[in-house]
Amino acid sequence: MNPSVSKDLAQRFGSALKKALAKSASTVVFLLKIMIPTSLAVALLGWSGLLSILAGFLSPLMRLLGLPGEAALVFISGALLNNYSAIAVMGSLVLSLRDATILAVMCLIAHNLIVETAVMKSAGSSAWKMALLRLGAAVAAAFALNLLLPAAMAETAFSSGISAQQQSFWPMLAEQQERKIYVAAWGLSTLKLVGKLVLFVVGIMSIQALFEEFKVMDLLSRILAPFMKFFGLPAEASFLWIVINVVGYSYGAGIIKAEYESGKMKKQDGDLFNHHAAICHSLVEDTILYMAVSIPVLWIILPRLALAIIVVWLERLRRGSFKRSFRAGTV
Repeated sequence: MNPSVSKDLAQRFGSALKKALAKSASTVVFLLKIMIPTSLAVALLGWSGLLSILAGFLSPLMRLLGLPGEAALVFISGALLNNYSAIAVMGSLVLSLRDATILAVMCLIAHNLIVETAVMKSAGSSAWKMALLRLGAAVAAAFALNLLLPAAMAETAFSSGISAQQQSFWPMLAEQQERKIYVAAWGLSTLKLVGKLVLFVVGIMSIQALFEEFKVMDLLSRILAPFMKFFGLPAEASFLWIVINVVGYSYGAGIIKAEYESGKMKKQDGDLFNHHAAICHSLVEDTILYMAVSIPVLWIILPRLALAIIVVWLERLRRGSFKRSFRAGTV
């Protein structure tokens, strides 16, 4: 290769990576300001026993969805924390495969609600609308699945709960021994979160910067444009769609925020993308996570994709019908 060409390539690589590192630093700081206080607040809720009390209020709703009342704690854990915590709670309850599948879809739609809603707000959406959208979609999906899932799935055990010699799950959650490990567990999980966050954000933004520098983004947009059109999203959302479905919303949302702040993405488009991502993201990691505990893969992918497509097209219809009253970031 010509030395001058090699030098030019090296300069372009270096320039792109330098810009990516600068953007990564501000994005990591922004996300940590949201994630650390939120995770600490949830840990304190669990330590105090208030988490189980809060879940108790949702027990009647769970029964309406064909689930046992104590399944409310699974949904609360997933909504306030993540899918890992939801699966951990599932293992402490007596659930059939049918119950677990419904709960998995609910948690996949409305997990990590506080953190991801705050990030969506920074990317141009109404926080209240995004939170209510995800909660409503989770309940709607559970209602539909309760009607559609084969009855035979209820005959297959997913988890058998704790030993009969032990106390029931609700009092056990509030035991002093459990409370003592909350702070230590929170500290360890937070350290892991910080490390994962830095690696993911720097890696994603470096790839994005290199893709933009060498025009790969244009190629991706052209390849995925038909899919984006079907989803009701702009073609420019192709790379963002890949990112949030590979690494999840919290890690990929920094790119959405950066795109919006740089003017590359309009506020209206960012808000529309959030309508899709709010319901369907992390198709790779979270799907594999639930597959690992024997949840049927099609039942945890198709409902989310279908709901996301329906919601985006309904939002587009609403905007077309009420152009004068629409303003992104409000409702």
